[in-house]
Amino acid sequence: MELWFTEKQTPGLGITCKVLQTLHSEQTPYQEIAVLDTMQYGRMLVLDGMVQLTSGDEFVYHEMLAHVPLHIHPHPCNVLIIGGGDGGTAREVLRYPQIENVTLVEIDRRVVDVCRQYLPEVASSFDDPRMEVHFTDGVAYLLNKENEYDVILVDSPEPIGQAERLFGAEFYKGIAAALRKDGLFAAQTESPFVNGDLITSVYSRVSSVFPITGLYLAPVPTYPSGSWSFTIGSKNYDPLAARDVGLEGLRYYNSGIHQAAFQLPNFVQELLR
Repeated sequence: MELWFTEKQTPGLGITCKVLQTLHSEQTPYQEIAVLDTMQYGRMLVLDGMVQLTSGDEFVYHEMLAHVPLHIHPHPCNVLIIGGGDGGTAREVLRYPQIENVTLVEIDRRVVDVCRQYLPEVASSFDDPRMEVHFTDGVAYLLNKENEYDVILVDSPEPIGQAERLFGAEFYKGIAAALRKDGLFAAQTESPFVNGDLITSVYSRVSSVFPITGLYLAPVPTYPSGSWSFTIGSKNYDPLAARDVGLEGLRYYNSGIHQAAFQLPNFVQELLR
């Protein structure tokens, strides 16, 4: 008998993968966590029935969330990651030798534990001495932070339930307060094909808080529509004025990709007007 997993991404859209084995499944106080071994994409982390990452394509998402902003800021030392309990974004941030401290705020401790067990290549960052983890709510964590971080990365789940607050105006104001005077942030902001209204509203909210706002795209095959957006808010630096730091071992990001990612199709440009 064949087993297939389907994520119903919208009422009329889904993605289906053949499952070789269910490696883990549990219900935490926050969500249902599952790890599946799929034929096409390898190991897959699923939260509340939604694909968060797979071994086959996670590098695109994590490299683009981390390296675009870290190539824009000329001297990032202190980085905050909100969400990202799988450790993939932190793994990419810690490639930079000048990074002194990475703080990761994840509400569900079990996401970290499960990823360390079943996705060690993604969760390798948790063994780095520059890494500190706080198991708490990301919105609450920001409340008393001021002028502390060079770069903030928001590696959030879909805007459902409590996660909706991670896409709100007050949250972006909190990020601005927590950033240093030349700081910037980047956040995943869903699919332009499926979540156009969300992208429009987020871009407007970020623009009301930050003097420089940008949006860029990357292909993530297992996410809804396969096309994914990221939004940047910067206090000082032009997102297109990226430096080349000469990192080795990257599988997707490079200087050409950086420039190309900000060249938006007409229909996406219309979402930002």
